Amino acid sequence: MSLGYGVVQLDVTIVNTALSSIGAALGGGVVELQWVVSCYTIAFAAFILSAGALGDRIGAKRVFMAGFALFTAASLGCALAANATILIAARCVQGVAAAILVPNSLALLSHAYHEDKARSRAVAIWAAGASLALTAGPLVGGALITLFGWRSIFLVNLPIGLTGLWLTLRVAHETTALLERKVDLPGQTAATVALGALAGALIEGGALGWDHPLVTALFLVAALAGVLFVWREARASQPMLPLSLFCHRMFALTALVGLMVNVAFYGLIFVLSLYLQEVNGLSPFATGLAFAPMLAAVLPANLLAPHLAERLGAPAAIAIGAGLSALGCLAMLNIAPTTSYVALCGQMIVIGTGLGLLVPPLTATLLASVEKARSGIAAGVLNATRQTGSVLGVALFGSLIGKSSAFVEGTHASLVISAFVLLAAAGAVLWGGATPRAAG
Repeated sequence: MSLGYGVVQLDVTIVNTALSSIGAALGGGVVELQWVVSCYTIAFAAFILSAGALGDRIGAKRVFMAGFALFTAASLGCALAANATILIAARCVQGVAAAILVPNSLALLSHAYHEDKARSRAVAIWAAGASLALTAGPLVGGALITLFGWRSIFLVNLPIGLTGLWLTLRVAHETTALLERKVDLPGQTAATVALGALAGALIEGGALGWDHPLVTALFLVAALAGVLFVWREARASQPMLPLSLFCHRMFALTALVGLMVNVAFYGLIFVLSLYLQEVNGLSPFATGLAFAPMLAAVLPANLLAPHLAERLGAPAAIAIGAGLSALGCLAMLNIAPTTSYVALCGQMIVIGTGLGLLVPPLTATLLASVEKARSGIAAGVLNATRQTGSVLGVALFGSLIGKSSAFVEGTHASLVISAFVLLAAAGAVLWGGATPRAAG
């Protein structure tokens, strides 16, 4: 199960080190590179809730193995892509497979360990494996690209996928199929269209202009699909996203904060990856090394976060993490074409530390805001909102740096927006923690 979650997280960050190499090999500019990153997270965010319901309906082991097989095949398709269009399509399939793997890996873990203590240890190992993959992604990606070229970052998923399939077949036990559990296909369709159209509008707006008819049409489609999604979820007998969850003040706020934090963090990783390679001229391997301290800071901060939350309260711990990351963004505003990596490293570590401090109490607060019977769907909502934030961050910040003549100005704007979003998230969670939760 750790391999299943880990390979998903690996592909969240490993591709960023290959952006410059992919652009040089397949052609295209920032817009195409945005789609290479965003189509994965769009599919991941859009399908994760339905994938969990599908595992409940026909068995998590069966669905998990199908997801692993699909992810492995899609990775091979990415490696063999002859042009950017094929690569983007294969990345979409990867994203769907990632959405299948994450909730069903957790369901199989929960099924395998019946005692709370053993289950908690298993989940900790599962999460640690994902954190390790997330941290190692840029470094491993940079090394593979230097030695074997950019296609190797996708080929490395093949032995992981085959090993994962073999282990699952041997040791995992199937969960009980709940045939009464339905998949909300109309809601799924509306969510996919809304998220895809919104990301498309933000991505293409930077290249075509915000008043271009296509951009305007995409914004209108996103708004209409979003309204239809809410209408459907309010009336469905088994909704993909139970709107009643948002009656809980802290649930709604923590889901919003998760989205806002990922807008800032993953949007900046995209921008800084291109900055380090296109402006500073670093190699893919050097870029991977450059991100290693930032991402490595996340794990020790994760371990410190529960103690900080116990001492100060979860809302305060979340706000401190968000505020720390915001300060790191503001301290980086002196970035220029001649700025060295050494001058940026400290700020990047501060941003990573802030993220590490806020995620554990954010997750715990969201899960504590609902009854235990709904913890699975609550965790799925947090994953979906955070991945949606990643999509929006890459789309928005990529549009700001879309023109090479305005790259540094776009980077400055991205840092200011990130700091504002993070400070707003800190303020929102402090306000929510200081105000009695709504009943229900």
